[in-house]
Amino acid sequence: MQQPLIKVRGLSKRFGAGCELCLSSTGPDRESNVCPHCGSVVACNDVSFDLYRNEALGIVGESGSGKSTLVRLLHFEWEAGGGTVELHRTAIVPALDEIFTDGADYSANLLGLSPFQKRQVRNALMGIVYQNPFLGLRMQVSSGGNIAERLLGAGWRNIGAMRKRSAELLERTEIPVERMDEPPMNFSGGMQQRVQIAKALSNNPLILFLDEVTTGLDLSVQARVLDLIRSIRSEFNLSLLVVSHDLGVINLLCQRTMVMKYGRVVEAGLTDQILQDPQHRYTQLLVASQL
Repeated sequence: MQQPLIKVRGLSKRFGAGCELCLSSTGPDRESNVCPHCGSVVACNDVSFDLYRNEALGIVGESGSGKSTLVRLLHFEWEAGGGTVELHRTAIVPALDEIFTDGADYSANLLGLSPFQKRQVRNALMGIVYQNPFLGLRMQVSSGGNIAERLLGAGWRNIGAMRKRSAELLERTEIPVERMDEPPMNFSGGMQQRVQIAKALSNNPLILFLDEVTTGLDLSVQARVLDLIRSIRSEFNLSLLVVSHDLGVINLLCQRTMVMKYGRVVEAGLTDQILQDPQHRYTQLLVASQL
């Protein structure tokens, strides 16, 4: 039986001081994630799922549902308020053996690692592509320089090797190599997203987070970016966590889907099942709105 690459259980995040009434006063049934008693925002609560090797898992929901917060927690950009994230030991690259020395099948909770250890895990195993390229790229640094920065974090030191790797990735993501020394600020939105993808792939990650990567792009550009993601997923044997409010994107990329509303998962299952026979009222509304 195949083991999950990553196991997430009970992941939670609250913004604000919080009170004992936060959870009972928020959620899909309350139509809000803001506690009326203390004003805290319950961004995620008790989110659990497995992600397998070479699988694409979609997270869908309207703005404020908590899906982007979930990605920030898993990418170690924000501190989680509770829960566990466990990585299957067979998926850990040798460079991380010094972190995980207990010999167990699953590592200890990754959320309990030190900031330095989290950076090691992120640099070795993860890549991310943001909706806003300004979050993922230094716009005034050359495209090759953006990729080199990521390679430095992954332990590369040879300038010639980094430049060669940058050229290979830019070519693979359909950026003309002769523009490698141009900054992303000179590029179109679609090209900026492809530079982000090249940067995210530079450390050969096992997991790639995609946060609304086609939002704001023209339809023809969206199609090219999605085709690129589908081809690189197969080529690089990636596991994808795909955040989107667009069910068309989820349907194209993902085998399984979770639906979030006000920080909670309201439905999860095979993507075909979710789209063709949604069970939760909110999922039904989402599907109906995009028919």
